[in-house]
Amino acid sequence: MTSATNVTPDQLSYQTEPELTPAFDVLHYGATPSPLVFSSPHSGSIYPQSFLAQSQLDPFTLRKSEDVGVDELFTPAAELCSSPLLRAHFPRAFLDANREPYELDPRMFDGPLPHFVNTRSIRASAGLGTIPRLVDEGKLIYNTPLPVREIDRRLAVFYMPYHRALHDLLHGAQHHWGTALLIDCHSMPSAQNARGDQAFKADVVLGDRYGTTCHPDMTSVLEMSLRHYGYKVERNKPYAGGFITQHYGAPRLGRHAIQIEINRALYMDEASLTLHAHRHELAQHLAHACAQLRAYFDGQCAYEAAE
Repeated sequence: MTSATNVTPDQLSYQTEPELTPAFDVLHYGATPSPLVFSSPHSGSIYPQSFLAQSQLDPFTLRKSEDVGVDELFTPAAELCSSPLLRAHFPRAFLDANREPYELDPRMFDGPLPHFVNTRSIRASAGLGTIPRLVDEGKLIYNTPLPVREIDRRLAVFYMPYHRALHDLLHGAQHHWGTALLIDCHSMPSAQNARGDQAFKADVVLGDRYGTTCHPDMTSVLEMSLRHYGYKVERNKPYAGGFITQHYGAPRLGRHAIQIEINRALYMDEASLTLHAHRHELAQHLAHACAQLRAYFDGQCAYEAAE
């Protein structure tokens, strides 16, 4: 079952792209809250005409930063675990929800930025901030600077509502279970399409910020389950977890977060950005691996109830 978010007061005060109404949705499975919450912030594939008119790149090139089909890959996992799946409709090239709210490259705007903006992060400096400047190995998205006022508009209409929805899902899970686990879903270039430090051969990378955002037992359950199906699994290298994982993962407060990066060669043709048939088998393997996590939570709750 799918639900769209209600329009917020912030959104009402700004003009929004009609193609991106709603900006995201939540697939709900199960009548009662699950301890697991799935998030897919980079699989959005709706490119509004106003954005395409601003960009100097063609739609296919803009899609190179998209986690193509990741929401589809994890839908069976959410269904099997009776868990919600939050998925963005807006594309990553337009707005990246896996960044700080004000992590921005000042070179892409028509005036000075507020003093609180983080312009010094590695990601912002590389043109990969909350509003990206670059896609596809350094190609400029815009041929003219964006108005500074566009920052607050995109944050109010897209970024803030997405994170409010994610916060509410996690709060509901933790209220019901006493704990919650966010699974942040992503894809990564294959070794054949990666460069430098990304030239590795892992099928899956699990990021828990080196054990700081998720109980190590949970990461181990997921890793062992995926290895059972023959996948090569790495932890934290080269992807240790982005803003979402770091921001929401607080094990001491009963909130855990783990990022999953899937090698794109496992389920798609990276040159044409088309999904291939193996994606169905991969999706089932991911579903059963996540079901082991759900069983871990069920076992923990049964153990605590027996004490």
